[in-house]
Amino acid sequence: MASPEFWKDQMGAQKVQRRRKKIEADLDLLKRVKTQEDDARVLAEWREAGEDVLKDLKSGLDALAATVEGAEFQKMLGGEHDRASAILSINSGAGGTESQDWAEMLLRMYLRWCDRKGFKRDITDIQAGEEAGIKSATVLVQGEYAFGYLSAEAGVHRLVRISPFDSAARRHTSFASVFAWPQIEEDIEIDIQEKDLRVDTYRSSGAGGQHVNVTDSAVRITHLPTGIVVSCQNERSQIRNREVAMKVLKARLYDLEAQKQQAKLDAVEAAKKDIAFGSQIRSYVMHPYRMVKDHRTKYEVGDVDRVMDGDIDDFIKTTLVARAKGTLGAPASAED
Repeated sequence: MASPEFWKDQMGAQKVQRRRKKIEADLDLLKRVKTQEDDARVLAEWREAGEDVLKDLKSGLDALAATVEGAEFQKMLGGEHDRASAILSINSGAGGTESQDWAEMLLRMYLRWCDRKGFKRDITDIQAGEEAGIKSATVLVQGEYAFGYLSAEAGVHRLVRISPFDSAARRHTSFASVFAWPQIEEDIEIDIQEKDLRVDTYRSSGAGGQHVNVTDSAVRITHLPTGIVVSCQNERSQIRNREVAMKVLKARLYDLEAQKQQAKLDAVEAAKKDIAFGSQIRSYVMHPYRMVKDHRTKYEVGDVDRVMDGDIDDFIKTTLVARAKGTLGAPASAED
């Protein structure tokens, strides 16, 4: 980096800087572990000195264990794009209003999870349901390891409850699909030709003050060779909406190219493609009992409200641990 020639290639220089930042973060983690270990060893040698030293030793060992556990967890997120920000997609399944309401509940859950993690989140596109809920939503989640975490959430999510939309108060089962793409850095070359794009503009349909429904600022881009459609209506200007939509399109095209190079899709990609809502990765049961269960890991909790409030880290962690060990089970069948 000290070379006079270093900054002549701006993209290459930025790539080196990002790599250096990652290496420095890993080295800082190793130094922190070594420092905590040395401190614990010193306290262990002086443990006969009294209760205060023993209390400090216990506190130091707890801190060391937490740091090591965090380091092991990060090691599981060692994929090429696990450290990247994410593009999260939520889509309602068959079932009309009930499934659309469930998709909106999932959106709220993930937004609250983002707040818990300190991730910046931006809803770039949202399609409202006919009566309630949403048909689909796209969220940019910015933060380190956002994609690595959210990749564990990809698949079909099932809700079982007494429907608030059923006058007979019957139990309903609803489905929604979740998927995440890594937000690709700008130095990744994805060739997008203008002639391959169809760009449509329309008026935003969501809440947003005087600007909404006044100008055709929302943008929908169709990539003709692949049929991929992306849209953005969150920003006030058409130019900005196009920029965000192009970023999403770029990520999806990169994902498509990566799939072509693979001999077979991994478990997450298979879950993404199986949108027949016959094999769910997780069930959220609110009636006749209350429980959230991940069918791949068998991990379950009884506090449904806490989970719906964004407390899903334990589900993510158990999934990533099982994936790293090669013990991640298959999604449940429709009968389950």
